[in-house]
Amino acid sequence: MNWKFWKSADQKSAPPIKKSFWREWFDAITFAVIAATLIRWLIMEAYVIPTPSMENSMLVGDYLFVSKFHYGTRTPKTPLQIPLTHQKIWFTEIPSYLDWIQLPQYRLPGFSSVKRGDVVVFNVPAREENENKDYPVDLKTNYIKRCMAIPGDVLSVQNKQVFINGEPAANPPHSEFSYLVYTRDEISFRNLEKLELDPDDINPQGRTEDNQVVYRAFLTESKVKELRSLPYVTAVTEDYRMQQGPDPLIFPKSKRTAWNADYYGPITVPKKGMTIEVTDSTLSLYGETISLYDHNDAAEIKEGKLLIDGQEVKQYTFKQDYYFMMGDNRHNSRDSRYWGFVPDDHIVGKGFFIWLSIDKYKGFFSKIRWSRFFNLIR
Repeated sequence: MNWKFWKSADQKSAPPIKKSFWREWFDAITFAVIAATLIRWLIMEAYVIPTPSMENSMLVGDYLFVSKFHYGTRTPKTPLQIPLTHQKIWFTEIPSYLDWIQLPQYRLPGFSSVKRGDVVVFNVPAREENENKDYPVDLKTNYIKRCMAIPGDVLSVQNKQVFINGEPAANPPHSEFSYLVYTRDEISFRNLEKLELDPDDINPQGRTEDNQVVYRAFLTESKVKELRSLPYVTAVTEDYRMQQGPDPLIFPKSKRTAWNADYYGPITVPKKGMTIEVTDSTLSLYGETISLYDHNDAAEIKEGKLLIDGQEVKQYTFKQDYYFMMGDNRHNSRDSRYWGFVPDDHIVGKGFFIWLSIDKYKGFFSKIRWSRFFNLIR
């Protein structure tokens, strides 16, 4: 059958134009970049875990795919950007974007919403977590944490246990906390390998008066039991330093709160449409969120008052939803307890599955953690 019946006889008989070697390579690379950019924007993006804040649920060196379609992908805000980059051109400190054009941002329909317990990738909002630079929303540094509270929830932490709306929240099965480990002598590298501990998990703090070695270690409950059973370990105790009164680094950094990482809240997570009375107390909790992230062009806190477009506001209604994120490694995580709520327009996607895992502390032939391949993220 002649599939080219619409072409003239001259067109049919004309020999195909042969592309040069370089033109073929250029076309192939252009197609690959466009396809990868669309997949990265619409469907799924690859990330790597750089810090131990989610251990042992996720390990340093885990490579994962993050689903954009679960919560709905965001439309681009910063269009003038080199494809397949984030903040900087690869292997340089040169910005990979120009912020001359900033588009309104929308979210395409997804088939799910952020739920408690989800492992979520987001653009961390706080300036101090972004090299003290004012990046556009879609180019802020990517963090991965577990969502502990959704819009409208009342969250508190009492003696390390998270409570949501007055009920104990489910604890991740591999969550870690800080402990002090006392040993008769230094733990050998061989014994650390047997215990599956590396420098991200344990580091020496010095010696006691009776010459015991003290380590600070981030451990699961099962690992604490294992260490206590060893003959060269004299004691494993909770790290009392984590509970020494108010922490000035804790959000909202207000003298009105006396919170720390283990004793926090209660605090209500803002919900779109939620209205608050503007008082000294509510401004101490929500003033920064309102002025920086809630889509107000001219909002400021001045002399204890909330001013929007120069006018004092006595009541305020939130314009978008917010979330409270925490790392599973509870004493080794910079999360919402330190820098505040995550706005809905900062949500990137849901952690989906691990496709590669590399242990930087292992030798060449044992670097790959084969058992973690294609593990779903829970």
